Amino acid sequence: MNSTWTKTHLSCPDCGSSDALAINSDGWSTCFSCNKRTPPDKDNGMTYTPTPAPVVSLTSSMRDKLAVEQYSAIPARKISKQTCEKYHCLVDGSDIIFGYSKPDGALTATKTRRPNKDFIINGDWRSAGLYGQNLFQGGGKYITITEGELDALAAYQMMGSKWAVVSIKNGAQSALKSCKEQYEWLMTFERIVLCFDNDEAGQKATAEVAELFGSKCSIMRLRKGYKDACEYLINGDVSEFIDTFWRAEKYVPDGIINAASLLDEVLKPLAKADCMYPFAELNKLTYGIRFGEMVTLTAGSGLGKSQVLREIIYHIYKNTTDNIGCLFLEEGVRKTALSLMSLEADKPLHLPDTEVTDDEKREAFEHTLGSGRFYLFDHFGSTSVENIINRVRYMAKALECRFIVLDHVSIVVSAQASGDERKALDEIMTKLRMMTQETNIALLIVSHLKRPDGKGHEEGSATSLSQLRGSGSIAQLSDMVIGLERNGQHEDPIERNTTFVRVLKNRFAGVTGPAGRLFYSLETGRMTERFDEEEL
Repeated sequence: MNSTWTKTHLSCPDCGSSDALAINSDGWSTCFSCNKRTPPDKDNGMTYTPTPAPVVSLTSSMRDKLAVEQYSAIPARKISKQTCEKYHCLVDGSDIIFGYSKPDGALTATKTRRPNKDFIINGDWRSAGLYGQNLFQGGGKYITITEGELDALAAYQMMGSKWAVVSIKNGAQSALKSCKEQYEWLMTFERIVLCFDNDEAGQKATAEVAELFGSKCSIMRLRKGYKDACEYLINGDVSEFIDTFWRAEKYVPDGIINAASLLDEVLKPLAKADCMYPFAELNKLTYGIRFGEMVTLTAGSGLGKSQVLREIIYHIYKNTTDNIGCLFLEEGVRKTALSLMSLEADKPLHLPDTEVTDDEKREAFEHTLGSGRFYLFDHFGSTSVENIINRVRYMAKALECRFIVLDHVSIVVSAQASGDERKALDEIMTKLRMMTQETNIALLIVSHLKRPDGKGHEEGSATSLSQLRGSGSIAQLSDMVIGLERNGQHEDPIERNTTFVRVLKNRFAGVTGPAGRLFYSLETGRMTERFDEEEL
């Protein structure tokens, strides 16, 4: 295979590599990440299945070039003749030829680097190990892995030609694959040091390879403005490179930290909340609402969950400057709008017999919805899990809503075509939990309860976590669960319109139990805390 590569650094449709595909002068393409070959472009829309590249031998002309061993320095890179000879790196006019061997030492392929950074592969590329692998026995103290052949030469030379240095075969996109292929050999070293390029692709490859080797791995953090090892050598910063090598950070998986580093964090004053609830007794137990938390309000059907939620929304609006996203799935946006305006007007504007003027409506609108801080979801009956998740994400990221309410999750579950309520509930709760963490919002959701044995919730039955609909995912994934209880059939109108609040779960403070009573006024349409009879 002696054709010239006419196009390089293309994406591979088979393995997804962003730049490992190359096309030669014969029209064949080869991916140096997954080793698939594909015939030239086809006519008539025919589809060809890529096949593995055939095993080929190193051409005699290339073998003869390397056999002469007329090695020389690379002055532009400040790489010495001795280093080039060690690594079988041959300068051939304006080209640089890198000799690749099998892990057992037999020369098997070459990579020729052209001045325009195109590459020509010659020989059995698939059987080649890491560049320079054949020069070092396993079981040593240190081995450094670089992203390119010239970086391997530069790093080896700067470290006094003392420690093993190898390069991956095809740049950052192939780093993980190259290291997996030689995993057993690399793991024989006491310490594996990564010195990939200081760019986005190099850092991504660093993270992937470091996870492969775990605690044996250390990562060199190159100086800002320096892309690779070659730049250290070219600029004469050899001592700095060596210092960076010895200061390489031992790999720690994401999310694992040394607790000894947390002093500054624990000394910071504790913030109670990003916004309090409008009810003092509830705040005593919960310490308010925090970003990154998912709060579930639950009660029996028709017992005022949505009204309590609106009071919370209105309180957030009055006490923060944040945008608020509202997904009320059992009502249209007109009903939601009028209900929110009612809180400002102290009149139930959503009821047809409420006496109100247009001026009063306009004023209530201007002081609520007219602020531009409310975003409502006009769902048109579309309540699939993915649709709801996408709308929550859009509100959080595009509309910058820090507080989002979903009323209610039960209707999303019941709308799924699969009919498996438990599975659907697990799916949406898991996705909502992840979304809350990802976007750092405060998410308030409403969930229905299963009907208890004996007295129903509409008659004041106490709420419990075990009564939450579906599987245990709501109780498990919510940071806070607040139950609402009301005897909607009580003969006394005050008791009939009084809601008992109970904290069922409290991950923040751990305190649960009764959290006050709320009285709903038919005249004003507002819910206020009820402390004693005189206040009524």
